[in-house]
Amino acid sequence: MISALDHVQPAAPPGSEDRLRAFYTGVLGMTEIPKPAVLAARGGCWFMAGPVQLHLGVEEHFRPARKAHPGLRVTGIEAYGARLAAHGVRVRRDAELPGHRRFSCEDPVGNRIEFLEPSAPGT
Repeated sequence: MISALDHVQPAAPPGSEDRLRAFYTGVLGMTEIPKPAVLAARGGCWFMAGPVQLHLGVEEHFRPARKAHPGLRVTGIEAYGARLAAHGVRVRRDAELPGHRRFSCEDPVGNRIEFLEPSAPGT
């Protein structure tokens, strides 16, 4: 029986780890977590914020995920969007999901990431 989502693994091109670290820790505010030694040789890097983990894995013939994406729930979405914009990240807002405020952006290698927060009733 499934009890929880353990992690999501977007792909990244070889040699992109430094850019990913700068974005996921410096911009998004996540913490890098060490990969097990047996997996570290494959490249990539792992990040965590609360119970959420993203494992960026190296893919030799990488193509950014433009449609598939992690959806990350945030609190204070307006302030969080402003934080990303202050770092030069292009934030794309949309109001198409009833009951939520949300926006998306791209990580440094072009993968889509969605951020959402439930709206207060009547907003």
